[in-house]
Amino acid sequence: MTLERFTLLFPLWTLSGAVIAVLHPPLFTWFRGPLIALGLGVIMLGMGLGLTPADFVRVGRRPRPFVIGVVAQFMVMPALAAGIASVLDLPTPLAVGLILVGCCPGGTASNVVALIGRGDVALSVVMTTTSTLLAVGLTPRLTELFASQYVPVDGWALFFTVLQVVLLPVALGVVLKRGLPGFARRIEPVMPPLAVIAIVMIVSSIVGSQTANLLQQGPVLILACLLLHAGGFLLGWLIPRLTGENRESQRTISIEVGMQNSGLAVVLARNGGFASPLTALPGAISAVVHCLIGSALAALWRHGAENGAEDSARSNR
Repeated sequence: MTLERFTLLFPLWTLSGAVIAVLHPPLFTWFRGPLIALGLGVIMLGMGLGLTPADFVRVGRRPRPFVIGVVAQFMVMPALAAGIASVLDLPTPLAVGLILVGCCPGGTASNVVALIGRGDVALSVVMTTTSTLLAVGLTPRLTELFASQYVPVDGWALFFTVLQVVLLPVALGVVLKRGLPGFARRIEPVMPPLAVIAIVMIVSSIVGSQTANLLQQGPVLILACLLLHAGGFLLGWLIPRLTGENRESQRTISIEVGMQNSGLAVVLARNGGFASPLTALPGAISAVVHCLIGSALAALWRHGAENGAEDSARSNR
């Protein structure tokens, strides 16, 4: 199996890891503490290595879809998460964990899904990168705003955690690409599969360590994550459609809004000053849910694009 195919099958690996973690937790529960933060650092490092000025230049020539997407990312998902937590009357740790997911930036897996779904990959990469950088300030503040009704939120603790596990690895990737381009070129192809492995280990570790709670709270938590991400995909598609963006931009913004950096939510839940380990569980379930919904949408869009191309070819004969 090629590295690219391995990466494209990331939803299968994520779901498989979560199921195996429920059946036999010790396979994954050793991956905890600093290893989870290290895994997220690997994902962020790969993002830094993948940055190219040309992507920013092209998107900068037509910035409206980018602005719409980033604004939707930080307005739609936090409010949606807080609303769902309230309507479903989630227990406090799960409510805070769901809000953490909603306040996180777009996930790196969204770039792969945008590629599969015939979206605008450059727009996806720039949106993910920009929302990740903005998250250093916005994620702690938004979490404090929406989750403080449940528990006291230490915004500064969250800020310094995001700084360490997001900004520093991304900056290191950029520095490596500029200062050691040969080395960066050699390791860049292996970063996407390493990111897949990292997210599978993070998700499976949290699921394995919280198996009993998952079996007890699973149905309502899965429903909450389904509503959050389905709502994100729907509103992320509807908003650019109503503003007259093209089909590729609609798909890309839908994917970016619907898919969160759930690994970051897990790390923040563990290292951001929250007392209950249950706070990390929504992030783990979210990773599985948004991967599956995103992949299904991407396959549907790709199939539609291929059928449209075939119909166009027939009509031109």
